[in-house]
Amino acid sequence: MPDIRKVLIANRGEIALRILRTLDRMNIPGVVVYHPADARSPAVKAAPETVQIEGPSPVQAYLDAEALITACRRTGADAVHPGFGFLAENAGFARRLSEEGITFIGPGPEAMELMGNKAGARAFCITHGFPVAPSVTEADAGTNFLEAARELGPPLLIKAVSGGGGKGMHIVQTLEDLEEAVELARSEAFRSFGDGALYAERYLENPRHIEVQVFGDARGRILHLGERECSVQRRFQKIIEESPAPGLSPELRGRICETAVEIARKAGYINAGTVEFLLAPSGKFYFLEMNTRIQVEHPVTEMVTGLDLVELQVRVARGEPLPFSQDEIRFEGHAVEARLYAEDPESDFIPATGRLLAYRMPEEAGIRVENGYEEGMHVTAEFDPMLAKIIAHGADREEAIGRAIKALEASVVLGVTTNQDFLVRVLRHPAFRAGEVDTGFIARHREDLNAPSLTSTERNLLLAAAALATRDLVDPAFTVPEPYASMGSWRN
Repeated sequence: MPDIRKVLIANRGEIALRILRTLDRMNIPGVVVYHPADARSPAVKAAPETVQIEGPSPVQAYLDAEALITACRRTGADAVHPGFGFLAENAGFARRLSEEGITFIGPGPEAMELMGNKAGARAFCITHGFPVAPSVTEADAGTNFLEAARELGPPLLIKAVSGGGGKGMHIVQTLEDLEEAVELARSEAFRSFGDGALYAERYLENPRHIEVQVFGDARGRILHLGERECSVQRRFQKIIEESPAPGLSPELRGRICETAVEIARKAGYINAGTVEFLLAPSGKFYFLEMNTRIQVEHPVTEMVTGLDLVELQVRVARGEPLPFSQDEIRFEGHAVEARLYAEDPESDFIPATGRLLAYRMPEEAGIRVENGYEEGMHVTAEFDPMLAKIIAHGADREEAIGRAIKALEASVVLGVTTNQDFLVRVLRHPAFRAGEVDTGFIARHREDLNAPSLTSTERNLLLAAAALATRDLVDPAFTVPEPYASMGSWRN
């Protein structure tokens, strides 16, 4: 098995820095690749070795497999950790690395092709009798995809076969909107993943989104590290995750986690992966997809298990067995993660850009921050707008939520609009505190979650502060005119 001596991190931002920290603790040198747009990022500054990459756009630079392989050759990196996004679920990239004798820290290309492709994964689950919502794929329907989707009937969810993160997903409530949704999803999927293939599935109204962290080693051991609740979403992208999921009976939790393990076992899965389910109000659950990589929200699992998932990934990639059995995994307390985005919740969560004039993340007991920015950096429209993840751990759910609120309120971000206050309002909402969450949570409680209106006093104070910061208004009032300014302190 490979002896991993140096790892190239084929990613950016907070996940690159997070991987780098684990590699440093394991005494494995890390190499960070970066586009010039990320030259000032904390990951680049912290890396013992860096390689600049170029491309027609910053995103395309990180998608250039051959440039990454060249960077491995230049630095002597014998392994690549892909993080999440970009090439993390690209079987062709994993296969090219194998051809070059470079270890891919993740599942093998065969497993990625089987389970990373959403249409293929669903067909696999149907074949093996796992519950799947009604769906149709382009591979099955060919040129008749639109007609097959119409026959499936609304409401529909059009999804990209490759990738994740909510990109290339559109709800179709009426068949009149189907063709436009398909074209939009296809263009988004191709831009984000280099693959425009789609499928359609029956859209379940307001289900819960439950996912299970699984891990497999080369000895055939498959384990789960518990489940995560990921239902609080906007634009099909999660903004708050937690573990364990609130309100699940031990019996239902057990069935969901065991189903995830069996899916991974049937697939012969090795390394870290996440099996995602939709849980209907009736208690029935359906396979949604499998992410053949580490997840954005993996820190909540680490907080309740005390395990380092990146370290486990590296150890499994070099042929080591998982160092524990299922019964030896201990789950302690509760963890909540809030994703801090540069976006405007009052304008349909449109991404925001700007220079970070002030940027300070909290340092509190029970708080972990995964951060990709620092003060003075520019937030651009080139990448996903996530700035940082704030993860809180507590003895129970109430304590974890309280710590998350305190940490968010202690965060300082000036110069760019964020969802900071919106996250606090979600965490304070009575329905969230009661564990009454599903994928329709934000839409259903939108009025409660809107920013409160300013009082007349607050509005007047803000207007006064703005006026005092405007030179066109301040200078005429406070500047000494000529000739008196030139006379200085002379007195008659």
